[in-house]
Parts: sequence; structure tokens; C-alpha cells
Amino acid sequence: MNAPTIRPSHEADLQAITEIYAANVEHGTGTFEIDAPDLAEMTRRRADVLGKGLPWIVVEHDLGQGSEVLGYAYANHFRARPAWRYALEDSIYLSPRAHRLGLGRLLLAELIAQCTALGARQLLAVIGDSDNLGSIGVHRACGFETLGVMRSVGWKFDRWLDVVMMQRALGAGDQITPTTPWPGASA
Repeated sequence: MNAPTIRPSHEADLQAITEIYAANVEHGTGTFEIDAPDLAEMTRRRADVLGKGLPWIVVEHDLGQGSEVLGYAYANHFRARPAWRYALEDSIYLSPRAHRLGLGRLLLAELIAQCTALGARQLLAVIGDSDNLGSIGVHRACGFETLGVMRSVGWKFDRWLDVVMMQRALGAGDQITPTTPWPGASA
């Protein structure tokens, strides 16, 4: 069995991406979305991220039936206002078959590297469900610190869910003043 491959997403990956996200929406609390978006909506979301010059990556791996997309990650602006332009938010989703294989950590490490290379200074994680120990652990292992917990802000599967906020500085972080906008920034 070959090592997992992290690469930029392609249009041909969108069906797998849509299915992975649907499983997370329908069975997980990592997203507070209630209804899984269709292929057209996921295509629009990916185009929006890529159109901003931001990364959307996938992990391919062979679990015994040939290489397949088992997860994806992307970064988007944390907020739309220009003062936030150096702060990005990460999103990572794995196929249920890919949990506990280290693929989330590989995706996050590559996302951190790409966001740093773009010139972003902070990466934020807005993690649905304080019981989402896998995501919290992956972020902690990649250098994120917990900022706090927003208690009972989501209602899904007939229960209240918390949100865990985590943050990691990228590159020089807040140690130096940016002199030019970076390519992913909307100035």
C-alpha cells in the first residue's frame, strides 16, 4: 500500500468531496449544516475559495480498493471585512472510513504550509462540538491553541452543541507589520 498523497483538488474530485461532506453533515457534529449541499453547491463553494487564490486540497489513499479521495481541506477568509484579510479559517473533512489514519493531520499540515506561503498570519479553527476530540487533537498537534468555547450555540440531532475556537500563528504572525497585501487578501 502506498503512502497517502496530498494534492490540489480537481473538478473530478467534486463528487467524492460532496459525498464526504454529506456524510459529515448527516452523521456528524463537526459542521452545523443540517442539509447536505448538492454537487452544484459544492462546486460553487470550491470555485469561490479557489477564486480568492486560497487552497482547496485533497488526500488520496488506497485502503485496499485502489487510490481514492478520502478527505479534503480548504482555507477561507475568517471574515469578509478588509481588516481580517490576514486571518484565515481552516476546514477539514474526512470520509468516515478514513478516521484515525492520520490523514486529517497530513491535510492540516499541508494547509498550514500553503497558507503560510500565501502570507496569511493567523489560522483559526471553528470546531463544531466540544466532544469532537479528533479535530481538537489534530489541531493541537499542529500547534493550535484553544481560545475558548462558545457554549450551546448550535442545535443539531436534538441536542445543544458547543463550538471550540482554536488559533495558530503563521509565519511572522503579529511580530512584524505586513508591507503588502498577500495574494489571498481582499484589500
